[in-house]
Amino acid sequence: MVIGPESTGKSFLCEQLSAHFNCTWCPEFAREFLLRKGNRYDYDDLLEIARGQVQMEDRSIEESESRHPFLFIDTDMYVMKVWAEFVFGKCHRYILEQAAQRRYDLYLLCNTDLPWVKDELREYPDLETRKILFNIYKDIMVNQDTPWVEIKGLEEERFSIAKDAIQTLS
Repeated sequence: MVIGPESTGKSFLCEQLSAHFNCTWCPEFAREFLLRKGNRYDYDDLLEIARGQVQMEDRSIEESESRHPFLFIDTDMYVMKVWAEFVFGKCHRYILEQAAQRRYDLYLLCNTDLPWVKDELREYPDLETRKILFNIYKDIMVNQDTPWVEIKGLEEERFSIAKDAIQTLS
């Protein structure tokens, strides 16, 4: 599972890892949803996005289970929880329940040490806000049971840290 604030290389890292380990990856449903709807969203849209992410993740798990040892997932319900609470100050019960129920082998927490890259969906270009969000994710990681590794550095270093962490699982 790859998580972290926006523009921290999550999708790119998933692509790199899936190519290296010859397996599939599950993209972030929110990007697809917001590209269709537009970047104006409300609290209830986050529930729809969360449900879409869970469905996409479940399909990816089913498709990859028999063929590949790994599946890399870009975004989970912790990301949805942080997003909802940061933007709206509250979170749908469904998101909280899914965050508590879903299990992963490893979290890769992407740090904010990459330059922010502008795109039509990103909201927080300032480093201070991105660091606040990173610290929220880090607090979640520290207070849950799944092993996790912080991903930082330049592109090659990030990939190396992630690859090494994954190889310890096998």
